[in-house]
This record gives sequence, structure tokens and C-alpha cells, in this order.
Amino acid sequence: NGSWVGSGGFKNGKEYYGLKLPLGNYDKGGPLFFVQYTFQGIDPNGLKDSLGNDYFEQGKNHTLINRAYCVENPKKYKGYSGQCWGLTAGDSFKGYAAHCSEVDLGVIQPTAAISSMPYTPKESIQALRYFYEELGDKIWSDYGFVDGFSIHHNWYAKSHLAIDQGPIIVMIENYRTGLLWKLFMKNPDVQNGLRRLSFTSPYIKK
Repeated sequence: NGSWVGSGGFKNGKEYYGLKLPLGNYDKGGPLFFVQYTFQGIDPNGLKDSLGNDYFEQGKNHTLINRAYCVENPKKYKGYSGQCWGLTAGDSFKGYAAHCSEVDLGVIQPTAAISSMPYTPKESIQALRYFYEELGDKIWSDYGFVDGFSIHHNWYAKSHLAIDQGPIIVMIENYRTGLLWKLFMKNPDVQNGLRRLSFTSPYIKK
């Protein structure tokens, strides 16, 4: 159809844990940053492409699938639970890795669950409280949460990565007020770009 979605090669359509994942070539969706980084600015609410894919549904279901995988915990890592979840790219005891169901080292990135707050507020706030109240100083320092940790391997990062810290702040605010979404989406160039790519959004006038 002339747009970037014309090939359809990025479609998924499978169900995991009873949740349909519209898009993505990774099993169970891959690292959570896939549905976070772009959508710090672009508001996924009501955003659809020319094939009818709903990008809020994609983000929410991807997040819930990621959490459900951690709850299932097929590799039996100590610490994984409905409160302690979130697989995405970040530091690990083996170096930087794109953590997901296919690359599961037993490492949780706090940014994964917390930056999903617009999609899964209840589950994300539950994780945030667990990270801060239960793990406390093991993963909290002057700069916020450390980049990653593994209860199973008794490993707690000393690093703070801006690319992971930034989305925490932005996505909490988008959940609270939608501020960053509103500022970004009112830009005429953003609206024109999405329109030319055949996207529809409440921000785009026909």
C-alpha cells in the first residue's frame, strides 16, 4: 500500500498467556524497550496504522506477557514474581544484554516495569513499591534505581544508564498527566509525519 507497513513482515498475531500480540518478530515480544522508547513522545493511545494495528494494545499486551513470563519463571530463577518482573536491555553480571524470554539471565531491570506504567499502572506501581520498599538500598542510590539486579545470582549493578533512567521519569509523568505526549504530539511536523505514514491518532486532524 506504499506505506512502511505494506510488507506486513513485522506482524505477529500470536497469543501468549491468553494475550494477543499484534506485532513483533520476537517470541513473547522481546525486550520491553520496544514499546517504551518511541512512545515516550508518541502517544500510543488511539494510535493505529493503516492495517489497523493498535499501538496501545501492543504496548499493554507486550508488557503483560513479559510480566506473565516472569511469573511463570520457566528457568526457576529466585526472586521472579508478580511483584518482581521486567525484562529489557541493560546491564547484567555478564555485561550488557537485551534481556527477554529468549535471553533470560535471571536479571531484572527496574526500568522495564516502571516505564510501563502508562500501559499497566497497577502492576507497575506494585513493582515500584517492591523495588523501593523491599529491596531498598540494594538497588537504590543517589541517582535512583541501579540499572539491573539478580536476586538469584546475588548480583546488584552499580551502574546507572541514562537511557534507562530517562524513560522512568518520562513514563511516570505520561501516566500522571500525559504531559510529554501532549507536548510532542501537538508538533505539526510529528502530526504530518504520522499522517504521511498512514497512521491515525486523536491528535491528527483529517
